Amino acid sequence: MRLQYVMRRFLLLFLVVWVAATLNFFLPRLGGRDPIRQKLMEQAGAGGYVHTGIDEMVQEYNRKFGLDKPLWQQYLTYLGDVFRLDLGYSIAHYPRRVSDVLAESLPWTIGLLATTTILAFVVGTILGALLGWPRSPRFVQYLFPPLLTLSAVPYFLLGLLLLYLFAFRLKLLPLFGGYTPGTFPSFSLSFALDVLRHSILPAASILLASLGFWALGMRAMTVTVEGEDFMTFAEAIGLRDRTLFYHYVIRNALLPQTTALGLALGQILSGALLVEVVFSYPGIGTTLYHSIRTFDYFMIQGIVFTVVLGVTFATFILDLLYPLIDPRITYQAR
Repeated sequence: MRLQYVMRRFLLLFLVVWVAATLNFFLPRLGGRDPIRQKLMEQAGAGGYVHTGIDEMVQEYNRKFGLDKPLWQQYLTYLGDVFRLDLGYSIAHYPRRVSDVLAESLPWTIGLLATTTILAFVVGTILGALLGWPRSPRFVQYLFPPLLTLSAVPYFLLGLLLLYLFAFRLKLLPLFGGYTPGTFPSFSLSFALDVLRHSILPAASILLASLGFWALGMRAMTVTVEGEDFMTFAEAIGLRDRTLFYHYVIRNALLPQTTALGLALGQILSGALLVEVVFSYPGIGTTLYHSIRTFDYFMIQGIVFTVVLGVTFATFILDLLYPLIDPRITYQAR
């Protein structure tokens, strides 16, 4: 692999991150809302306080968060903080830092999304390859209609259906949350089983909805590969079906699936937002939802910037791994 290519890709990654970080700064501010005043008014209303001195408090907090400075100055300060990976303080969770809130939410989202994404990729890819392979067992073809149906159902809709059946009607699984309310998180078997029980429904909704996507993609690629000339030649020289399937079909059809997996893993940090909201799951998606509702600029910026970093680095690493996955790909100097 040429060093010049790697450096060019790294500069492109830096440019993408800068553009995304810039949009990430300006977009939340287009709403023209005053999050500090809104937060203080909500607290005053909830506590029954008299709204005297609110203006002075708003000015003080604006000074503390740097929101009293001109926009261009805020932008330069933001770029400097982002470069040092300092995401600042959360407005809604003050005086907690954005990184601390992210550190609490990330394990829930990574545990749920990483497991379901990899599991759906493995099972869906195998099923898709078998569906597209004409010599696979006949019963495999009966899986195509349900997989096609599942691919068209959104995560959150499937989640609502599972919630109604297994939590509301049958009462077999919890309705919401990451663990039973009142339980203190600990490294114990009972708490781990409680977390596992609460994650079954959100995991099932993501897994079932993803299976169809991976299976149909792999089936399409398998059918395409079967029509290639090298497959005709391999069959003509009498290679066994097993060799054709594992060494020629799967290996050549897997590259687009691997690209999609890398992007899906990079987007894990954003969480399946609506699924987490439906199940009140304590992950990044729920945190982002509440941050948008409260116009918590710094929390939104922190989450979106983390997602951008995840996706761009996943793409960068995949680009470097392509020649190892498919020897036909080489990086030639132009």
